[in-house]
Amino acid sequence: MVGIVKNRRSTARSRISARVPKSVQTRLEEAAERSGATINQFVVQAAIEKAEALLERERVTVLSARDARRLLELIDHPPPPTGKLERGLDLYRRARGANPDRALEWPPRSQEI
Repeated sequence: MVGIVKNRRSTARSRISARVPKSVQTRLEEAAERSGATINQFVVQAAIEKAEALLERERVTVLSARDARRLLELIDHPPPPTGKLERGLDLYRRARGANPDRALEWPPRSQEI
């Protein structure tokens, strides 16, 4: 169970508490002591590192050298648009009208697309 409680002295800080089995607490305390940090510092730093790693995996797409070359080739020399894409672009242009700043009001989707 994790709860977040606002610190009464400052709204810029919050408190996170977690209930863990005693064996987990003992292990975390030992690791914190060996790293020279308090258990709070250790747990917060570990959580930050885990969060950063997860967020970085979500932001970055890794391609092989072959796939990167293929992607760059497609960017430099895109294939011709398909009929579906051309129809979609035509619908977009009609919906937008002459004013590119106009908000789009899409008609109900037809079955022809």
